[in-house]
Amino acid sequence: MAKRAVLAYSGGLDTSVAVKWMQENLGVEVIAMAVDVGQERSEEDMDAVRERALAAGAVEALVVDARQEFADEYASKALKANALYEGKYPLVSALSRPVIVKHLVAAAREFGADAVAHGCTGKGNDQVRFEVSTRALAPDLEVIAPVRTWGMTREDAILYAYRNEIPITATKEKVYSIDDNLWGRAIECGEMEDPWAVPPQGVWSLTKQTATEPRDVEITFVQGVPTAVDGKPMGLVELIDHLNQVVGSFGWGRIDMVENRRVGIKSRETYECPAALALILAHEDLESICLERDLEREKVRMESRYAELIYDGLWFSPLREAYDAFIDSSQEYVSGEVRLRLEPGSCRVTGRRSDHSLYDYGLATYDAADEFRHEDSAGFVRLWGLGIETWSARQGPGSRNS
Repeated sequence: MAKRAVLAYSGGLDTSVAVKWMQENLGVEVIAMAVDVGQERSEEDMDAVRERALAAGAVEALVVDARQEFADEYASKALKANALYEGKYPLVSALSRPVIVKHLVAAAREFGADAVAHGCTGKGNDQVRFEVSTRALAPDLEVIAPVRTWGMTREDAILYAYRNEIPITATKEKVYSIDDNLWGRAIECGEMEDPWAVPPQGVWSLTKQTATEPRDVEITFVQGVPTAVDGKPMGLVELIDHLNQVVGSFGWGRIDMVENRRVGIKSRETYECPAALALILAHEDLESICLERDLEREKVRMESRYAELIYDGLWFSPLREAYDAFIDSSQEYVSGEVRLRLEPGSCRVTGRRSDHSLYDYGLATYDAADEFRHEDSAGFVRLWGLGIETWSARQGPGSRNS
């Protein structure tokens, strides 16, 4: 039985209650760790999270600023892979879990803990991500999942907090579960558990429409990574924050989908990801002029599998690392600019350019500058269709006419 555990601490109801519950029921000392991956919180808010953990009974409470790390080492890789789970979801929550686990394990080593803990339920995806990632990095550590075993409802947990004077902000009226970071925002529960119900306007935060006049945004990429907006160089954290505000102000970037969870159930999920979706849209478009045809097609085939690995908690896996080697190689010449047109409820590509572009005007044009050798096409087309012609003459429609 573990004696000391590092808990992935969010400051919410479940993890606050978990601090006290683990002490009372498991006899475990708890070190609470909050990892900042770009949540909608100020520095003062993160200080309040630390104080809340200590007030709940943690022997130590840590706050780690991992925003830059999350952007540079996780979000950028997902972007280069155009990673969208089931073709829609840019993996907001899933992408942040491995960086959180990395810091949990590091803290466990530093403080001599023999376990890590999380506040995930028994039917969610995050339990898989936390536990598989932990076992990949530190198979000797025990993993404790109190929410999965304590049998308390949300109301029970609130009452437990009140009885034990644990400071919480949750109430029975707050029915939505919200998880946010630099890459976007996930909202679930409440009436949205009915896949027919329209999400209430009040759940949206990043995509409230305030802009009314159309505008263009130009994004610069260097080897697949965005480095500037409208000619202004930006670090990735600043760039993502900026695009969340600009693109979100046009009311674009919402996702409403029923997705297949790793545990085998379908779940209705809503997300806000204006920057992530705009960047993937632009990056994918830039690849269309920078990647050779077969390389582009092969990359497209593996992109959905890459997204599945992240979603299924397999970030720390040899397959993901091998995919990254392929993707990084493919991005050598993916540098240039993409222009996005923003209008209320709309974001679309209207232009792309690159010094490495494989688009050749002289070959593509139909005007007087045409350099294409049209006379070569007759033999090419005949040879291309020779197999079909032979089949038709021997077995297909042509054989029935003889």
